[in-house]
Amino acid sequence: MIITCWGARGSIPVSGKEYMKYGGDTTCLEIRSAAGDLVVVDCGSGVRRLGNRLVDEQIRRFTILFTHSHWDHILGFPFLKPIYDSKTAIDFHGCPFAQKSIQTVIAKIMEPPQFPVNLGAIRAKLTFNDPCLQGFKIGSLNVTPIVLSHPNQGLGYKFQENGSAFVFLTDNELRYRHPGGCTHEQYTAFCSDVDVLIHDAEFTDEDYRRTRTWGHSTYPQAVELALASKVKRFGLFHHNQDRPDVQVDAMVADCARLAAEQGSALDCFGVTQDTVIKI
Repeated sequence: MIITCWGARGSIPVSGKEYMKYGGDTTCLEIRSAAGDLVVVDCGSGVRRLGNRLVDEQIRRFTILFTHSHWDHILGFPFLKPIYDSKTAIDFHGCPFAQKSIQTVIAKIMEPPQFPVNLGAIRAKLTFNDPCLQGFKIGSLNVTPIVLSHPNQGLGYKFQENGSAFVFLTDNELRYRHPGGCTHEQYTAFCSDVDVLIHDAEFTDEDYRRTRTWGHSTYPQAVELALASKVKRFGLFHHNQDRPDVQVDAMVADCARLAAEQGSALDCFGVTQDTVIKI
């Protein structure tokens, strides 16, 4: 399994020399199975670059999973070049939650006056899968969803293949349970002993004094989950739009300190928009 990040920023894309290391594009992950299955998780602004790569590689069949439909996770979809190719076939999974369906979410992105090109311009074959809380298979990948603790809800995912496991939980508030969200114990069990956990770590403890209930975790809270779950590697994700590289570096270093204080050799890293992980 190869996980490639194309966008690790939260809320809104940013640019500038202070964001060069971790990047300014919003959420988008690519997962390739050992068998060659390709999965896209979220269509933030990072999906534009991924789409260009897919065109170059002439990959015309893949799956898109949505964690939720807040803007920073869907705004790149109209710029995904393969959707304008009639030879492309895309399967969609995810819960619409506050929307009628995933198809409705996509249609609204491209609905006037939000975008000048409507859904009818999409030439790719789109298949929408309604069951969203059940586990399912994508080729050789076993995919298990879990409901996030986030306003309007959302889904996190566990990907398993050949004895390896990866969990992606973005936009998940561990110390405030939003309607429909899971308990801390349930998230701990979900992440138990996985090879890699990438989790929302947007805020510092100081930030959290004013951002509690906004739907995001602090990095110490996320480290606590990683340690309790005994994961092998922990990636900080959904970097705040106002957080420059030097401050994210400091958060990563403090994560390592917190783990060491617990006697753990947990590998902590900050996810960049060019991170590649092989498990």
